[in-house]
Amino acid sequence: MNPVYLPRKDDLLMTQNEDILSRCGAVTMDTYARLPAVLVRAKGASAFDADGKRYVDFGSGIGVNALGYCDPEWAKAVAEQAATLSHISNYFASPVMVETAELLCSLTGMSRVFFANSGAEANECAIKLARKYSRDKYGEGRHTIVTLRDSFHGRTLATLSATGQESLHSDFRPLVEGFSFAAPGDIDEMLALMDGSVCAVMLEPVLGEGGVLPLKAEYVKSVCAAAAERDILVILDEVQCGIGRTGTFLACEHFGQKPDILTLAKGIAGGLPMGAVLCGERLSGVLTPGSHGSTFGGNPVCCAGALTVLKRVAKPEFLAEVLRKGRVITDALTALRSPFIREVRGGGLMIGAVLGGVTAKAVVDALLRQGLIALTAKGEVLRLLPPLSISDDELAEGLSILASVFEQMGADVK
Repeated sequence: MNPVYLPRKDDLLMTQNEDILSRCGAVTMDTYARLPAVLVRAKGASAFDADGKRYVDFGSGIGVNALGYCDPEWAKAVAEQAATLSHISNYFASPVMVETAELLCSLTGMSRVFFANSGAEANECAIKLARKYSRDKYGEGRHTIVTLRDSFHGRTLATLSATGQESLHSDFRPLVEGFSFAAPGDIDEMLALMDGSVCAVMLEPVLGEGGVLPLKAEYVKSVCAAAAERDILVILDEVQCGIGRTGTFLACEHFGQKPDILTLAKGIAGGLPMGAVLCGERLSGVLTPGSHGSTFGGNPVCCAGALTVLKRVAKPEFLAEVLRKGRVITDALTALRSPFIREVRGGGLMIGAVLGGVTAKAVVDALLRQGLIALTAKGEVLRLLPPLSISDDELAEGLSILASVFEQMGADVK
């Protein structure tokens, strides 16, 4: 048993950040490379650490805080629901859960929804749904799901098996069998893999952890057409790129394509744990009582938060602002003409700067020291996911810090 933490005399020399991080390391599993700031309060796109330092947040909890921190309307809805009905078993329905499901189906054009608690759980359900559809219709032996290299679908054993990053696999073998991988954008390789053993293809319209890499519309349309010919289901993982993140409510709207199965999470409830799996009408009866479930799925408090987010984000004027702010960021990054920025890609408020001559971690660490929170992604990409509601002043302040850091890095090289 670990001893209870007692402050030592030397701890009095620690900052509040250092003290809390030291205590954290003594009692939590070491699964995160924690940054040297402990966030204690926040508002909008500004966060404050335990030592009182302020940060502009271009990460939004990895794309979760769609309305920023502590949005007043969101906080009021969550607090009122918590004081009215906080949790019930899924043997019962709640009005707020039904209203959230109705709104999601209306906004996406899908027919049914299952509520989970995270993106990984949503993708886990999508995998089960696709396999059961195929087994019910064709019997055994048609259960393979084709995903993309560099994709990321979660850290449960099944979703990790679906993730196309070999570096994440090695410590957890044997993985769940029945997944194969194609290179993003390579339609010939995808078609070669879509044989009689395949029940579904699973795509992220924008590979997030894989480097903020948008798929091309022609590729997605070709995959969807080939899948329809073979009765292979199309699963679109919009856990990170959905809910307005790319400037349309769903990222697949940029392609004019509608999936058979859609997964959402991250920004859906504005900071509360929620995931959702949606399907079209032909899959509406595949999952039956007992075939899947979640103790906390559809929690009333989470649904109250989700209703606030969905009603706001789905408005055309809100999405137009996301697109405008995204152009401000991409224009600013391009205007820097930094030798370290090789490419700017993405769209809306999901932006990636492909770096060269410097690591993404070094840039993120330098930005944090100057008061800007940013993220990395695979392949030395600086990833920017500001709150969708970020103000112009906060956006300008963050971009000023970003420009200053790249300028200083350039001066250091000279």
